[in-house]
Parts: sequence; structure tokens; C-alpha cells
Amino acid sequence: MTLLLASQSSGRAAMLRAAGLEFETTAAHVDEEALTASLLATGQTARNIADALAEAKAIKISSRLPGVTVIGADSTLALDDGAMLSKPASPEEAADHLRRMAGTRHRLFSAVVAARDGSPVWRAVGEAKLWMRPLSDAFITAYVAEHWDRIRWTVGCYEIEGAGVQLFDRVEGDPWTIVGMPMLPLLSWLRTTGLASS
Repeated sequence: MTLLLASQSSGRAAMLRAAGLEFETTAAHVDEEALTASLLATGQTARNIADALAEAKAIKISSRLPGVTVIGADSTLALDDGAMLSKPASPEEAADHLRRMAGTRHRLFSAVVAARDGSPVWRAVGEAKLWMRPLSDAFITAYVAEHWDRIRWTVGCYEIEGAGVQLFDRVEGDPWTIVGMPMLPLLSWLRTTGLASS
């Protein structure tokens, strides 16, 4: 094993598989809530928090696996009023998040960090801007009820590669960043290191 994804995200794994990469996956089991709260207390931005979470995941796993390149990734969502939304803890919270985003723009930051032997060796952060269309309460209720098992694992309560695309009027940014990882910079770096064919 030379490449490992420190994530249980099906979307991130699907992106790497679709790109033809050979890798394994494992969960990093980082306390994301505690780390995010600590970073917020020091005034860190949503962008920097995504980067720090991705780094924490990559370092935790790579420190146990000498010589293996470990990819950590994370995403954060910031509303235009500065508030950050995290993964919903319940269907009720998911509905609340969607009500807060409906009819407004938000920014999504997706970070990827590569680590080897417990130290980061490369990183990138992508940003996307998304305009969610106005949503009725009836639509939100039905959407959450139908898709809860999948959106519960996503910041923003949508999988834009699936039914979540119906939530938006407009997006700016590459689709990979929205799904959860800035793939083009990652693939470029993997090619320079020989971990992807060039």
C-alpha cells in the first residue's frame, strides 16, 4: 500500500476511483467538533478550519504507517453572515440548515492535505460559491425525509452529484471541490510524486 485516503466519505473515494487511482481507505477518527470549536475560539476562518481538519486526519494516520502517503480531506461551509454550518446531527437540524441557506449564497471550502511519516508534505484548498434557490417548507421536509441517510454525512445537507443539484440556482467553482476535494491540484501533485501515472 502506497496511498491511503483517511476518510470514510463515499464521494471522495468515488472521485479517486473514477480518476483511476489505486488506494485504500480508513477512518481517521478525529474529534472534528472539538477541533473546530478550538479553532473557532482562536478566530480561525472556515477556510483555515477545513485545512486544519484535513491535516489532522492525514497526520494521525500517516504517523502510524511509515512510508505511506495519506490523504486527508475536509470541507467547511460559511454563510455570508459569517456563520459556519457543520454536518447535521438530526433531520430537524438538517431542515434548519436548509432553511438558513435557502434563497442565499454560501461558500464551501474543501481542503486536501497529504502527509507522510506524520508530517504534512503538500496541501491545497478549493473554494466554491453556491446560490441556493428559495425552498418551501414542504420541499425541505420531503427532501430531508427522502435523503437523510445520505445527507447526514455532508456539510450543507446536500450531495450535489445527486438529488442535491435541485437545491441550486447557480454555482461557481469546480464540481470536485463541491463534492469534497480539489481534485485537479491533487492529481497534479500525485503525478509529480509518481503516485499517479503521467
